[in-house]
Amino acid sequence: MPKKPKRPCSYPGCPELTENRYCEKHQQSVKEYEFNRGSAARRGYNYRWRKARERYLKEHPLCVQCEREGKLTPATVVDHIKPHKGNRELFWDEDNWQSLCKACHDSKTAKYDGRWG
Repeated sequence: MPKKPKRPCSYPGCPELTENRYCEKHQQSVKEYEFNRGSAARRGYNYRWRKARERYLKEHPLCVQCEREGKLTPATVVDHIKPHKGNRELFWDEDNWQSLCKACHDSKTAKYDGRWG
């Protein structure tokens, strides 16, 4: 049976071809990143956050980024405007929250909070 063709490593800027998502060189660094990052609950995204998020989205149902562009899109994500990076006070500061649709949130996160810096 024929094998799937190799594809580029998913690590940003790596040209290596691999049969997996990451080449052997970057496989370990990805595992270390995920291990050190901790679970969502450990980072504060627990039951209390889910309840606060639900309430905030009811109060702010539209994506603020899409609204700036003249579009009306339902928000599905409560985003921290300034990344809290573990700061509990900043995490719970509602003045630091904004409602975004998933597409706008993913775009913002990739641009400003890039996983690999």
